[in-house]
Amino acid sequence: MAKKGTSQKSTVNRVLILQIVVMLILLVITTAFVSYTTRKNALDHMATITEERAQIVSNYVANAEKTLTAYSRAAQITDLMLHPNDPDYFAVAQEYTENFSRDVPFLEGIYASTWDTKVLTHTNSKIVGMVTRQDEGPRTALQQAMIDAGNGVYDTGIILSPASGKQIVSMYKAVWADGQPIGLVGIGIFTDGLIADLHNLANRDLSNSYYSMVNVNDDTYIFHRNDYMISQVAEDETVKTLCARARGGEDLQPGNFEFRGTDGDSYIASYSYMKDHNWILMINDNKGEVYRVAYLMRMFLMLFGLLMLGMIIVFSVINKKQEQINQKLSSQVVKTEKTKQSLTTAMFKDLLTEANNRVSFSMDAAKLEKRPEGCYYFVFFDISGFSLINSTYGNDAGDQVLLSTVTALRKVFVNGTIYRTGSDEFLIVIPSDDTTNAYNEVINSVNTAHAILLTPHDTPAGQVTAEYKIAVAKKSENINASIISSLKDLTNRNGDAVFGQVQYVDLDQAF
Repeated sequence: MAKKGTSQKSTVNRVLILQIVVMLILLVITTAFVSYTTRKNALDHMATITEERAQIVSNYVANAEKTLTAYSRAAQITDLMLHPNDPDYFAVAQEYTENFSRDVPFLEGIYASTWDTKVLTHTNSKIVGMVTRQDEGPRTALQQAMIDAGNGVYDTGIILSPASGKQIVSMYKAVWADGQPIGLVGIGIFTDGLIADLHNLANRDLSNSYYSMVNVNDDTYIFHRNDYMISQVAEDETVKTLCARARGGEDLQPGNFEFRGTDGDSYIASYSYMKDHNWILMINDNKGEVYRVAYLMRMFLMLFGLLMLGMIIVFSVINKKQEQINQKLSSQVVKTEKTKQSLTTAMFKDLLTEANNRVSFSMDAAKLEKRPEGCYYFVFFDISGFSLINSTYGNDAGDQVLLSTVTALRKVFVNGTIYRTGSDEFLIVIPSDDTTNAYNEVINSVNTAHAILLTPHDTPAGQVTAEYKIAVAKKSENINASIISSLKDLTNRNGDAVFGQVQYVDLDQAF
């Protein structure tokens, strides 16, 4: 009996040791995977924001170019250039310039001059008659740059205005007649509006981030959170290296790097090279905030490891008290099952969109109770040709289409539960009353969501347009996962959705 008891204890010990070893291995693997995934997601999130903000900067400059082009095409301006000494033409052009200036936000000044840079009309009438380029060298360089630009705009970039001492977007454009330049127009727009637009955009999970932008041509800051750094050469060696690579003709791809701030803390910078303007835009944030989720997950796993250590101690006591083994093992089985249930629950979410997944819907559907005086509406959205979007624009663009789709659905169906039931399929479950008003409300919500989704999606690869197959079903009892097949059959029969024509089926009547 003693040998049998010893053998049982030895077997139990081996089983316990094996369990502990397996759990430790799983802990190490899980920790490494979670740390890698959360860090990558954090950096990808920063990169997406940086690309979006770079586009905002480009749009700001593009709007300034459109403003200058519109001004140059005004008949009042061209007439004055053709009759520079006529006071009547001057009066009309000056009035037009002043009125035009009032409609341009953050404008420092806009003007027209002769080809030899003598100001003919200006936002500030006191400037009229001034020659802006008295020396032949700078004047010839400006004229050649505008000639090279043809009918386009010569963009000199973001500079410190010699008039106001503030940063402006500066650009010029030649005005042509019969193939010859008859004059030029110029504009200066303060960057205050651009900086305000950037700071007014909330950065989810990056509340303490700040922007900086560097001119690749001379390594100087165009803007920075510290005003004294503006127009100063960047001291960070990584920034200088990036500028040098861009100057060397390299097609600099978006990326990130780590640096030490003036406060001694570590920071992460995500950058995007704006090739058209030769600028590098950066979003910088404290490393602790960028990796906050990763640190929290690591802390959780460390606590889980301490829990396992506690289990080892408990089982050591169990081995000394044979009579308590069964009770302790039963308790441990219960704990293990709860842990498995927690891990299983964590797997019911779609990692990319954070919507519930198909497994979650299958389980939730079985719990939906019969509604004798009500019903459930099931709204189905299927992205048409999603694989073509991935192959044409890349997986990052496809992921962004999925994210913006879920965002739009959440915005419209606030009382519904959203599930991602396939790679490009989404299902919204809406508990409702079985009334005509409730039906109309659901259909109107579907049309609203469809209108939003027909708008091009902003992605890292540019704007992407997606088409959707849409179907709506109503059912009040015996709900299960087969409803997805019914909705898919309905969309496959009818093809891409036509706005305002929602495919609908009453499954209570159909069966």
